[in-house]
This record gives sequence, C-alpha cells and structure tokens, in this order.
Amino acid sequence: MTARAAAARRAAVLGSPIEHSLSPVLHRAAYDALGLTEWSYDRFDVDEEALAGFVAGLDGTWAGLSLTMPLKRAVIPLLDEISEAAASVEAVNTVVFHEDGRKVGDNTDIPGMVAALRECGVEQVESAAILGAGATASSALAALSRVCSGEVVAYVRSEARAAEMRQWGERLDVDVRTADWSDAAEALRAPLVIATTPAGTTDALAHAVPERPATLFDVLYDPWPTELAARWSMYGGAVVSGLDLLVHQAVLQVEQMTGVHPAPLTVMRKAGEHALAAR
Repeated sequence: MTARAAAARRAAVLGSPIEHSLSPVLHRAAYDALGLTEWSYDRFDVDEEALAGFVAGLDGTWAGLSLTMPLKRAVIPLLDEISEAAASVEAVNTVVFHEDGRKVGDNTDIPGMVAALRECGVEQVESAAILGAGATASSALAALSRVCSGEVVAYVRSEARAAEMRQWGERLDVDVRTADWSDAAEALRAPLVIATTPAGTTDALAHAVPERPATLFDVLYDPWPTELAARWSMYGGAVVSGLDLLVHQAVLQVEQMTGVHPAPLTVMRKAGEHALAAR
C-alpha cells in the first residue's frame, strides 16, 4: 500500500442533482476491498455557483473529487492543470489533490468507454453511430477516435447540434457525418451504436432493431434495461451498459486518488448491480 493510501483521506462526488449517483457505492466498495478503512467517500449537491467556494474550503485530508453535471466544465478554471483527455473534450470528471498542492483534472469517461467496449470484445470497428449530441456524445466521439477507423454518423434533432458534433469531429480528428433524428432507425445497422440520450428517448427505436444487431453501448443504467437494450439483447446483439461505463471510469478514479493499482473492478461492479437491484 502506498503512503498516500495509508493515511485517512476523504473524497466525494459533486453535482446537482446528485442523490441518484452510484459513485459512493462503487468507491466505498473499492475502499473496503483494498483495506482502506480510514477512507471515506460522500456525495454533495453543489451547483456551478457554489463550486469555487466548496473547492476552496477543502483541507489537506482530501484526496480527490468526482464531478458530474453541471460541473465538468465549470471546474476547469479552478485547477492547476488538466490531462490531454480532459482538454480534448473540455470536460473534467476527476480531480486529484496532490501532496505538493496541485489540483489536477482528468477525464476518465473516455478511457472508461474504451475499456467497457474492449471488455465486450470491441477493439476496432470500421464505422459507428451516435444517438444524441449532448455532453456525453463528445466523450463518445473521443472514445471512438481510439476504436473507430472510419465514419461516425451522429443522429441529432437540430442543425445547431449537428454543427456542434461536426466541430467536435474536427477537433478530435474523427470523420463525423450528421443525420436528422427522424432517420435514427438507420443507426441500428452500424457495427457499433452508442446511445447518449436521456431515458425514454430511444424507446421508439426498439421496433427497428435488425435481426442480427452488432453492439449497442447505451450509457443509461437506471432504469435498466432500456427498451432498446432489451430488444437488442433479445435479438442476440452485444450490449454495453451505462453501469459498465460507470464502473470502468470509477476504477480509474480510485486508482488515481488512492495510488493503488489495480482497483477491484469485479467488486465494484457487483456493488453497483446490488444497489441498482435494490432501487
């Protein structure tokens, strides 16, 4: 165990709203498995206006923070440096407080997506489709820059969103073509489909799942399965869930905050599954 891990430390997830977050369940399960009995992990409802004051009030016992919406961009000006991954999508979901006082931001969503796909057997695809164009879609594009060798088609509801996705494609060096949401059923024939939309948005597409679907990555995890994911599985397709993403990105957070490698992925996943089943 590292000296960093041996001491009593604090960590937490911040966002607003935050009561739904599974992060405390995952991180606490990791601490228990690693024997970090003096570590604690909490959740705090913090909005953009309160963020600077919250961070300024943290003392030296704090090891790190997990950040969810709407704080992933708002936190950047408060940090001393951010990783290349975080800079690529202008979003930080992880802050580590170093012993020298530096506050360093990272984005574990991107490598978390890649790891979740690889766990499902997806190493490389020739093309892909993204459903939606929100903040998660930009992280999905960044992940696809690592696993997709060809065109990515993004299905969106407005020209403004389409323009945003094309801009992200240029920035991330991904060949992005946009299409109207009314044609979203076409996406389901892609070798890899990443659904980044809110709950219920893709329900109307479930009837259009092809007889032999490939891989669906649905970033939702509650409620689960979505109608699209359930139909996809019924037809024999591979499904990666939002819980898979949450666990893989949390594994990377635990490793960065504690300095202990590897974090207990299986234990964390089981804890997440148990918590979801109890809801």
